[in-house]
Amino acid sequence: MKESVLKTFWRDTYQSKSPIPFIISVQVVIFVLIHLFDLLKEVNLLKLSLYDYAVDYLSLPLSFSQFLKQPWSIVTYPFLYTGLLQLVFDCLWLYWMGNIFLNFLNRRQFLFLYISATLLGACIYLGLGFIPMLQNSVQLSFRTSTLALGALVASVATLAPRYEVRLLLLGTISLKTIALVYVCIELVFTGLMNKAGGATFLAMAFWGVLFIRSLQQGNDFSKLKLGRLTKKSKMKVVHQSKNASVNYNSYRHISDLPNQEEIDEILDKISIGGYESLTSREKEVLFKASKDDT
Repeated sequence: MKESVLKTFWRDTYQSKSPIPFIISVQVVIFVLIHLFDLLKEVNLLKLSLYDYAVDYLSLPLSFSQFLKQPWSIVTYPFLYTGLLQLVFDCLWLYWMGNIFLNFLNRRQFLFLYISATLLGACIYLGLGFIPMLQNSVQLSFRTSTLALGALVASVATLAPRYEVRLLLLGTISLKTIALVYVCIELVFTGLMNKAGGATFLAMAFWGVLFIRSLQQGNDFSKLKLGRLTKKSKMKVVHQSKNASVNYNSYRHISDLPNQEEIDEILDKISIGGYESLTSREKEVLFKASKDDT
């Protein structure tokens, strides 16, 4: 008997090990709910504007005194979206960059980076609220997952800067270039509306870079236990495939690094057949090369 479309969608989306569909789902559900509240107010079925109430109390305020009245906002602000286009683009970025991240690393490391960027970014944002010159902004509260996305995009570009993506009309572009453009655009638009938010976004981008650089040195922040950091001799890369996960370590001496010709051949193979067409050795070579790229 043929499996139903909904059952197939549920299995492929929510029964996978990836946390990305769950994050996106929460963002979409909250977006629909608050706009449903707005619709009910417009048709006079509600006298109280629950839309404004929800946006105010789910957003992260710049004022620390206001934050003390709504401490839950430190958790809710990355899931709150009021604009459809921003929701769509951020979900696409999360899905795209998040899956590239999970191609190389694991679910625990993804969740650590996403959650730490959300919480650390909130703390920095609240701290910047004490600076008077940063309070002169169009928007004095923060929402959306921009901070976590900044850390994620920067981490992926640091992890595999030579990884190339074929874009419509633009051709093949490296992740390093894509990340640089993304960070610059987000920094400008976020900073214009919210100065403290722009500064926090830049800090989270650096946090993403620091996380990967530390991981490459053998320090896995996602394994913090009782104040001590778990160390490894080398960074372990986990590639998730449909059938099984392939683990491999980059123990090659620097003298054994692949030359540029070999790297170009691997990148050409990705352009033709995609990342899945690579052998385990080619994936290891590509990652080792990207790790030592400056």
